[in-house]
This record gives sequence, structure tokens and C-alpha cells, in this order.
Amino acid sequence: MNDRLARHKKGLWSEALAAVFLMTKGYSVQAKRYKTKHGEIDLIVTKGKTIAFVEVKARESYTDGVEAISPRAQQRIQDAAQHFMQRQTAYDDYVWRFDAVVVRTGRLPYHLKDAWRP
Repeated sequence: MNDRLARHKKGLWSEALAAVFLMTKGYSVQAKRYKTKHGEIDLIVTKGKTIAFVEVKARESYTDGVEAISPRAQQRIQDAAQHFMQRQTAYDDYVWRFDAVVVRTGRLPYHLKDAWRP
């Protein structure tokens, strides 16, 4: 298996694990791999009247995972979130934020709420 395919499979597995992990914390998954011309959002989840746009990173450490979300990636996710919110009026009265989930080998995922602000 080539490196690109291996990374893709690891990414899909990490996103699935993050989704299950967030569901155990009471979140409902609204979308997975939401794609726009602006960028992609790994997970869109809700809990109560909060909607979170979640970036999932598979890294060996929590710090590496959080640092891997570059300002450019943050901007692409923010643009995609704006696209989603403009088209999904059911969430007009929701508070929204940007979260990160870091998936590490042999450990529970780490959920960082409000990982960055626009």
C-alpha cells in the first residue's frame, strides 16, 4: 500500500473514531467530510444549541495535533463553515465554534473545544 493511500485510510479511521467519541459525549453528528469549493470540514456536530465544526488530526501527541491546524487550514474551515451556515437555516439560532479532536495511537481521542476563533 502506498503512503498516500495509507494516510487516507488512517484519516478516515481517525474521523470515524472521533465521531463515535463525540457521540459518547452527547454530540449528534450532522455531517461528515462536508466539502465546499472553499475547503472541507471533517465533522459537523451539535449539542444543545451549539454547532461545532471539527478538525480531526491523527498525531502522536496532542501538541503535534493542535499545531498541525495551520492558520491557512483554519481559514479554509471557517470559509466552509460560513458556506454551511448560509445554506442550513435550521441552525440560525445556534452558537458556533471551531473544535479539534486529536486521535493518538493507544489513547482516547482528545477533544479541544473552541480550538481557535476567527
